[in-house]
Amino acid sequence: MQNADPLWDHVDTHRTAFIDLSDRVFDTPETLYAETRSCAAHAEMLEAQGFRISRAPAGIPTAVIGEAGEGGPVIAILGEYDALPGLSQEPGVAEHRPIEAGGNGHGCGHNLLGSAALLAATAVKDWLAANGIAARVRYYGCPAEEGGAAKTYLVRAGLFDDVDAAITWHPASFTGVDHARSLANTRIDFTFTGRAAHAAAAPELGRSALDAVELMNIGVNYMREHMPDDARIHYAYLDAGGVAANVVQARATVRQLIRARDLPGLRDLVARVRKVAEGAALMTETSVAAQVFSGVSNLVGNRPLEQAMQRALDALGPVPFDEADRDFARAIRATFSEAEIAATFRSIGMEPDFDLPLCDFVAPLDRRGAGGNGSTDVGDVSWAVPTVQARVTTCALGTPFHTWQLTAQGKSPMAHKGMIHAAKVMAATARILIEEPATLAAAREAHRKHLARSPYACPIPDDVHPPVPREAA
Repeated sequence: MQNADPLWDHVDTHRTAFIDLSDRVFDTPETLYAETRSCAAHAEMLEAQGFRISRAPAGIPTAVIGEAGEGGPVIAILGEYDALPGLSQEPGVAEHRPIEAGGNGHGCGHNLLGSAALLAATAVKDWLAANGIAARVRYYGCPAEEGGAAKTYLVRAGLFDDVDAAITWHPASFTGVDHARSLANTRIDFTFTGRAAHAAAAPELGRSALDAVELMNIGVNYMREHMPDDARIHYAYLDAGGVAANVVQARATVRQLIRARDLPGLRDLVARVRKVAEGAALMTETSVAAQVFSGVSNLVGNRPLEQAMQRALDALGPVPFDEADRDFARAIRATFSEAEIAATFRSIGMEPDFDLPLCDFVAPLDRRGAGGNGSTDVGDVSWAVPTVQARVTTCALGTPFHTWQLTAQGKSPMAHKGMIHAAKVMAATARILIEEPATLAAAREAHRKHLARSPYACPIPDDVHPPVPREAA
């Protein structure tokens, strides 16, 4: 592969430093608004590369924004660096071997995601300066994608109001432009309050908040038959009232994670879940209070941007893996079921190839996938500005995300190669948008038309603030 795009050379100039950044973030996995060291590492890199830095945007201590360039269009490149709880794993081994029992781990590849995004922004900065081009590139260091919706708060604070287009990526087991399909969601904590009593001597005096939580979950479970097929509701007990079985529990909290195809559907489903909570409180003679924890919108696609990114991908080609990468991928794949491997191929509309350890192709733009949908706070950015996202191979075909297997591959040479590849794709896409005003104008017009058909409403109320932990404040 020859470096035909001038941005690719700028990426390669910095590759070693940014691989090191990715590995350092991997080694200090932090979750959900507690990404203190990870954010600091990104801020230090921004400073070292000469970006103008804004710290704690929207009042979020573990977010950071860096900008370079003057005048012209503003191109945003989005990064993430949060980890997941319970996915601690020694890298480079094909067996489950936690570094710390119950510890955090980068089971979604965000150590790679943020580093590649910042590398792409750095390459664009260097290219703008070298050629005297009037434009700005802005890196958004975004925490808490895994359940905290930081980008939603950044959007609500107006921090994308002057952005012309946003570019991002996600580690994957295939390479291609991301199909803009995701579910809008919100997390709501329902806290029931009753009255404690001795569970044997005077149970009639108690009013059980734990009973209310269980009745709420039963009611939600009965709803499942009567909601859209692509909607989802999940739950977790945040507080079951304690461990004393001989006490009628006076307080209990359950978090309901509610997903729907779009924001109107989400609002309808949330209203029904709230009624179930009220019914559970009525049945148990308890009271209930609901507190929104987070919320994200469904993704909005942008055809002109997707076509531009596909051009960049086609010019670059697949990630250049070697035989050592394929050997490690085969070892990892030996821990998967055939169903897990087949699911990846279904998601990109292909027949499963159980002998192919790593993706060696670029998926076509108009492929027909049949994969399930998750949620992302990139969705809220896509409502604010035209947005495009790549998927780039960093792991064995079939790797389930949010697993120890994904974490095990997070510092591997194949992950590093995919990360560098992603940076080149994003940087080249930014170049196309800066050099081709007509493409950027078409993207903005497509976005305007979508908003005219489907007005946006932020899924997080104005009086809800980022749930920043005390240690991160």
